[in-house]
Amino acid sequence: MKSLPVLVFCILLLMQCSNKESGDVAPVPTPTPPKTPPSTTLRQVAPFPMGAAVNINLLKTRAAYLNVVKTEYNSVTAENAMKFGAVHPSETVYNWTDADYLVEFAQQNNARVHGHTLIWYKSLPSWVTNYQGNTAAWENLMKTHIQTVVAHFKGKVAAWDVVNEAFEDDGQLRNSIWRQKLGDDYIARAFEYAHQADPEALLFYNDYGHEYSTTKRTAILGLVNSLKSRGIPIHGIGLQMHTSSTISNTNLANAINTAAQTGFKVHLAELDIAMNRDAVATATFTPALAAAQKDKYKAVVQAFRALPAAQRYGITTWNVGDADTWVRGYCSCPDWPLPFDENYQRKPAYDGIVEALQ
Repeated sequence: MKSLPVLVFCILLLMQCSNKESGDVAPVPTPTPPKTPPSTTLRQVAPFPMGAAVNINLLKTRAAYLNVVKTEYNSVTAENAMKFGAVHPSETVYNWTDADYLVEFAQQNNARVHGHTLIWYKSLPSWVTNYQGNTAAWENLMKTHIQTVVAHFKGKVAAWDVVNEAFEDDGQLRNSIWRQKLGDDYIARAFEYAHQADPEALLFYNDYGHEYSTTKRTAILGLVNSLKSRGIPIHGIGLQMHTSSTISNTNLANAINTAAQTGFKVHLAELDIAMNRDAVATATFTPALAAAQKDKYKAVVQAFRALPAAQRYGITTWNVGDADTWVRGYCSCPDWPLPFDENYQRKPAYDGIVEALQ
């Protein structure tokens, strides 16, 4: 009988040695699963449209992606398919295939389409960046592009980001090719051209940085208020809200509330909340990070919900699941900024959104 404890001791010793040889790696804690009942969806509980920027290829080829977009969202934005380079690849050619696919998908699933974006300093085809022409020719280029695209989707796209990211972080107008060729007031004329092509469409100015740069926010608000005072057709302001766990709830609320003070409709247009701002290559998504992200999503949605109903255009996340986020490519690091995980399962962040909406 005395030999049994010795045998147990030897087994335990062998197990310890085996653990050390394998690196003695502790398992990564699994974040707490979300608590929202499966029958509850964002489009059900939100008193305003909930949307996602959509990758058309994933919508066509990934069943889990398709299911989430159909089930959870009643507003969609083309992640890339309506940008200049995608839809107008050469001067006399327009490519509507992917953008039309998204519009048809939205119609079949009772979802709104938000158009993104008509004029931006990025995603320009080479024929534009290499274009040779005088001021009048450039004006015609911009006007023709805007009016051809808006007219094509007239009555199908509810609203447009007419001009995107016209400011630098220091609050100065970005010296984009549009500004170089057409002067500072190209922004106002872009809105006028879009309105002429579809008088019923809502028109937005869209930019990032409201929540972390008072200087940039002041410049943006100055622009949209100036356009309004001049009678330029503008109806809304888009806060991209690519934000992070390091931005205080006060700053987030201030960004949302000051945008609303313009009287415009407010769109949280590209929401995601990065959790690895230091770009740590070995970072993992721990329960603590999941809980912090949940709280941050809840704070953002609560601040938005507190706005007057007529000004709540909606909230759009920038893509659907963590596997599809632009953040990973931008930082070359692991990150988990969206309410759905790699496999399109709900994260605690999803609960935070639902709690803020109920």
